[in-house]
Amino acid sequence: MINKSFPLGFILLGFSEWPQLEMVLFWIVILFYIMIVLGNLTIILLSCMDPHLYTPMYFFLSNLSFLELCFTTTTVPQMLFNLWGPDMSITYTGCAIQLCVFLCLGATEGILLVVMAFDRYVAICQPLRYTIIIHPSFCWKLVLMAWLSGLMESLIQSFITFQLPFCTHHQLDDFLCEVPALIRLACGATSANEWQMTISAVLFTIVPVGLILTSYGYIAQALGKIQSEKGRQKAIVTCSSHLIVVFMFYGTVAMVYIDPKNHFASKYGKFFTFIYTVVTPLLNPLIYTLRNKDVKDALQRLMKKGISLQKST
Repeated sequence: MINKSFPLGFILLGFSEWPQLEMVLFWIVILFYIMIVLGNLTIILLSCMDPHLYTPMYFFLSNLSFLELCFTTTTVPQMLFNLWGPDMSITYTGCAIQLCVFLCLGATEGILLVVMAFDRYVAICQPLRYTIIIHPSFCWKLVLMAWLSGLMESLIQSFITFQLPFCTHHQLDDFLCEVPALIRLACGATSANEWQMTISAVLFTIVPVGLILTSYGYIAQALGKIQSEKGRQKAIVTCSSHLIVVFMFYGTVAMVYIDPKNHFASKYGKFFTFIYTVVTPLLNPLIYTLRNKDVKDALQRLMKKGISLQKST
């Protein structure tokens, strides 16, 4: 049956078919969320306060950290609420807001990862021209482009998705309001929505991955020409860290969004969603910066400064 009236809300089934798993996941998600908040706030704080980190690379990283904070805060509280208690509902308005913000932040992150790959390409392949090409105003333009792309994707995708005729039971087989789950809930024709979502998935996953791999192809060639072993190792560590995050993020997103109605996406999509909403945001600060020597030195300087201020007072 189709509900053509304005629905009051949705039921997020989440992991209810595995009730033993829900409580374990609840505490895992809380722990991960605390680590995500602390890790990303640390990166933002250090990037803003330490002059040694006033570089384009850390400017982009601090923007990524801010994105991750907003991204997880959009999804994790609702996830914890559903995992904890019997009430697994979300209002129609809450679902629409969550979907809009989630899509905007996710698409923005996809573009920002491309920007960061371009930054590494210029730094390694054209080091003498780096400060000329990647200057502060250009950095702001690149970040603004990423945000505007995410906003445009969110507005188009959200509007089209909520035009669907939803079935009367309003049960979403997911732990958040996501386009593939909403499409599977529809009782009418969804082919136009599926095509539109597939095109968006290609534009925001396949194309960015192609651009990133192209930039890293040039980087791999440039690494062979670096005379300094230390410099080569540092570049390899930085780039390999970036690629790990890239494949985890884009790979899991593609599994869910490329073909939402296939059996694999329908059955295991929520697990992939869990990875790019909780696991990847946790790995970003760990992989990118918190094991980076520059960040460790900046953290030590900040702690020494805090200790000296306490002693002086």
